[in-house]
Amino acid sequence: MAVNKVTPKISVNVIARNEEADIADCLKSARLLANEVVFVDMESTDRTKKIAEKLADKTYSHPQTGYVEPARNFGIEKCNGDWVFVLDADERITPELASLLKEKIHQAEDGVGAMAVARKNINFGFWLKKGGWWPDYQVRFIKKENFIDWPEQIHSFPKIKGAIINIDVPFIHLAIKDIEEMLERTIRYSEKEANLLFGAGRKTSVFLIIRRMLGEFWRRGIKGQGLLDGPAGIVQVFYQTFSVFVTQARLWEKQVKEGKNG
Repeated sequence: MAVNKVTPKISVNVIARNEEADIADCLKSARLLANEVVFVDMESTDRTKKIAEKLADKTYSHPQTGYVEPARNFGIEKCNGDWVFVLDADERITPELASLLKEKIHQAEDGVGAMAVARKNINFGFWLKKGGWWPDYQVRFIKKENFIDWPEQIHSFPKIKGAIINIDVPFIHLAIKDIEEMLERTIRYSEKEANLLFGAGRKTSVFLIIRRMLGEFWRRGIKGQGLLDGPAGIVQVFYQTFSVFVTQARLWEKQVKEGKNG
């Protein structure tokens, strides 16, 4: 087992747009782990950047793209730490996780390139334990010299050189606070996802829309037992199914428009 004589430096990178209500608590939690907090603002029109400038060590700007993945490479590049934890504005690092990760970077074998940390998803104030939302491992703690690339697709995972180990002590994800936020997110993400699918030449139909909705309902609600996770779990299962419908409907709409213009 490799033993590091020199304490590795840790950076936490946060990328956000219009998150003035959450950004302070996010950055304060980042400080529990980080020697350096690096914030990237995506053209916020509220006070997000001003708040972050007071709490982060470095702040940068990146063009607004509607979701964070296109800025991941930029954010990680700006970090000087040996290890980088990637954190979103609606996520929180806990004292327990910070303490554990500081130990793990000393214990990690030389071949370890990243750590996939369990994520505790909180919707409407309730912890989602079923439906595939727990432990929801996310590759977020990365040895910078082993980082290769972060694809720009929504909800993509980074490409890492070396082994990835799981960490069971979670970080917190305050995913959905209310129905309004849920619907706004669906509108924003479904448009981006449909554009990516359309650009890749993917097609859909009424049959495929129904099939994909039923597949999501089965995976989340039945196989993953999300329907047994209380009211919040039931709402989440139907929401995920609805999200699939909206994305597929947008893709169908693009196909129709292409046919009319072709």
